[in-house]
Amino acid sequence: MDLDPATATAGQLARAISGRELSSRELLDHLLDRAGKINPQLNAIVAWDTERARAAADAADRATVRGETAGPLHGLPMTVKDLFETEGLVTTAGATELAGHVPSADAIPVSRLKAAGAIVFGKSNTPRYGSDLQTDNQVYGRTNNPWDPARTAGGSSGGAAAAVAAGLTPLELGSDIGGSIRNPSHYNGVYGLKPSWGIVPSRGHIPGPPGSLTEADVGVTGPIARGVADLRTVLRLVSGPRPQDAAGWRLELDAGPDRDGVAGLRVAAVFGAGEGVLPLAGDVRALLDGFAARLAGAGAQVSEVPLPVPLADGFGLWRDLVMPILGLGLPEPMYAEFARLEDVPGDSLGLVNSKAMASRYRTWMGAVERREQQREVWSRFFGGWDVLLAPVMPTTAYPHDTERPMPERMVDIDGVTVPNFSMIAWCGAIGAVLLPVVTVPAGVTADGLPAGVQIVGPFLSDLRLLRLAELIDAAAGPGFTPPPPPAP
Repeated sequence: MDLDPATATAGQLARAISGRELSSRELLDHLLDRAGKINPQLNAIVAWDTERARAAADAADRATVRGETAGPLHGLPMTVKDLFETEGLVTTAGATELAGHVPSADAIPVSRLKAAGAIVFGKSNTPRYGSDLQTDNQVYGRTNNPWDPARTAGGSSGGAAAAVAAGLTPLELGSDIGGSIRNPSHYNGVYGLKPSWGIVPSRGHIPGPPGSLTEADVGVTGPIARGVADLRTVLRLVSGPRPQDAAGWRLELDAGPDRDGVAGLRVAAVFGAGEGVLPLAGDVRALLDGFAARLAGAGAQVSEVPLPVPLADGFGLWRDLVMPILGLGLPEPMYAEFARLEDVPGDSLGLVNSKAMASRYRTWMGAVERREQQREVWSRFFGGWDVLLAPVMPTTAYPHDTERPMPERMVDIDGVTVPNFSMIAWCGAIGAVLLPVVTVPAGVTADGLPAGVQIVGPFLSDLRLLRLAELIDAAAGPGFTPPPPPAP
């Protein structure tokens, strides 16, 4: 077999298994061996289901010999973010109070991947309840970036993206309410899909608490991989109604017209639209400008334009929608403390966020109305553009800063110090209006760190957006670049 499992896509590996060029057991053992050598430095995969995975791989190989297949992921080993419940495999969500939680059933998207033949052999690390831009918790510790272990892998799907980049797994299942698929993909140089809200059920995702049935607003489930085609495969497998809703509705996403290239594609670039709100590091801006220039050179019509909704307004909307959701998980005494801040004057980021954690329903519904107004603006905008290119994060991966409380963390952007939390402005503003986003690598800086770009499309254009992202990636992107080998 000519494929390198550390760099091959999930699709390539699955086809090699179905074509009997590679057995599922051989691939699994290779990944486990590689993880044994590399994972101790990264701490990306934190819980293992080795024996059951080996038994499942052997069963998949026997089925292959008989000419049988479970689906497009038949026999493919993969890992899953530790916010998704996995039957018989510990699911902690990075929380000490769940350190012994072993679910009796899989989360819906996990069950759909398994039904398509995937074999889950481990869980990837996440911050406590997924509520941090970095990946660190008191159960498993900190995850390091494979490009530079002294730097963050991002969050909350930090373990997932680090594992995919480092060749420990070919495919991951992540989640995103404020950039948790997109920022780790950016920091680790891999691909991620944030689907349109509502098309992939998240039941079995923590938070909410184990056993909860409510689908959280804004939050979505999506894949992380080493190529766009894998993102599309996973979306087709995990999207669709929850079982109890299946009798009443179907999901039929339009893949759009066939194209053989990017010539004539209408592309809006908004790389400068955050000026005055959130600086963009020069090395990241250079990679984004180079990406856009290559795309224009391939025949796309690329123009720098303002954001349809100013970044500050979009990020403020995200705060007012999502912080109350995060507040639901607070212990009652802590929630009461936030509620008492309502009448405290001031407009600092920390105070405004704290007030939002305990927002009243009336305030939250006001934010919902603002979202509908912003969605109308975005819908009209996409009447003139096929896709929008935006930054993911304003810097490449920064040095670990997990010892201080989040309100005290600051990040330097070319000499300008900003609160760590504000770094998610681009992801938050786009996520708040529920749009689909494909994050693809834009290149590697002179300092040897990757950066990505958000490719954004209209609501429910997911399949069409994935096709366009594949063409854009082929025309302008460097493709997947593996991180340097770890130091001995």
